[in-house]
Amino acid sequence: MTNHALQSLLDLLDLERIEQDIFRGASRPAVVPRVFGGQVAAQALVAAGRTVPEGRDAHSLHAYFLRMGDPGAPIVYQVDRIRDGRSFTTRRVVAVQHGQPIFHLSASFQTYEDGLDHQEPMPPAPDPETLPTGEDLLLPHRDRFPDPSVVDRLLEARAAVDLRYADAPPFLAAGDGPREPRSQVWFRTNGKLADDPLLHVCLATYVSDMTLLDSVLLAHGRGGWAVGDVVGASLDHAMWFHRPFRADEWLLYDQQSPSASGGRGLGTARIYTQDGRLAVSVIQEGVVRVPRG
Repeated sequence: MTNHALQSLLDLLDLERIEQDIFRGASRPAVVPRVFGGQVAAQALVAAGRTVPEGRDAHSLHAYFLRMGDPGAPIVYQVDRIRDGRSFTTRRVVAVQHGQPIFHLSASFQTYEDGLDHQEPMPPAPDPETLPTGEDLLLPHRDRFPDPSVVDRLLEARAAVDLRYADAPPFLAAGDGPREPRSQVWFRTNGKLADDPLLHVCLATYVSDMTLLDSVLLAHGRGGWAVGDVVGASLDHAMWFHRPFRADEWLLYDQQSPSASGGRGLGTARIYTQDGRLAVSVIQEGVVRVPRG
């Protein structure tokens, strides 16, 4: 059964085809007054995937966030068919609002084939069923936020996804001092999904932009935008889809930060299925600035 929030997200990813290789997607407000980057990335991947021959699945994407998106206006996705080879298909997508590009994505799709196979083992992680839900985690701590309404906005923005932190997230750990730059989050959609592989990789893409820079904040004892001690935004994003997975089953998002410098922070991550298969690798760099004054 699909809950209302998940159905709303699925509707958001169901783009309107305007003409050949041009699609239009709706926008909606994020927790902050701009379009959520994961939404734009997921919609762009949907647009690319709809122009790909049947039987070819996404195996990588590389993207740049160019401008803040306007949540009050639709986004037009223009797809360029760069190449259709015997095994691989390449697409380029530009997301446009108000006549200006706000996002650029290149994605590659491949026909399945057998080959060499190895992976980094899944790290130890607690059972997701033993961890607090978003409501259990956030509602008791309203008084820790300068603006308590942030809690409601966070819960509303993430209502389509069951997101469970293995340890206290940055916005609850601010002021506790630096920690190891590592964060683990389990996630799955709040409802079952159709079997379309493109849908599952697009939903993982959507979620992947939610928490990836948390590990940067933890290294410095910062809470992020929610507590007002850091200003941040995604700059670029890359994903590699290694093995099939379902976004409506538990996935472990194991995140680390190898570096922060020059007002930027780097997050790297692996996404594992609950039975230990490495499904996705993710890298993102973002602006991470400490407010002056």
